[in-house]
Amino acid sequence: MKRVLVIGSGGSGKSTLSVELGRATGLPVIHLDREYWRPGWEETPKDEWKSRVEKLLAGDSWIMDGNFGGTREIRMQAADTIIFLDLPRRVCLYRVLKRTIKYYGRSRPDMSEGCNERLDLEFIMWVWNYKHRSRKRLLAELEKLEGKSVIILRNQRQVSDLLANLE
Repeated sequence: MKRVLVIGSGGSGKSTLSVELGRATGLPVIHLDREYWRPGWEETPKDEWKSRVEKLLAGDSWIMDGNFGGTREIRMQAADTIIFLDLPRRVCLYRVLKRTIKYYGRSRPDMSEGCNERLDLEFIMWVWNYKHRSRKRLLAELEKLEGKSVIILRNQRQVSDLLANLE
């Protein structure tokens, strides 16, 4: 486990798990939200983003969290371990609301400066619809992978068990 990709719905705990995995393994953590978003929630242009991701993937070892479907395939190919946080949407929505309250009006630790936390209906709808829109496609992509360790965690107990087994 030297190149770990952590994916899942918003609010599933990708960044939290990545930080804890980093502590347990000593691997550097890359939060894609921090790399992608510019101050004021400005997006990185697609060609520049792909180039940026390719440079990040060139590292010998890393833990990388985030979705960003446009680069997911190259990230999955570069990873040796893929962890999919497949938690219930009610859990994800609760966590999104909790972090919105906690960080409202300021940037989260896994986010770029100048991207202040806010309540965003579009994002909430994306989390709500993740199971029906994104999950099926992602599971199909994971099934096609060869030579990769794929770990699917469906609840917090499984997440805790994974971390406990690393320590």
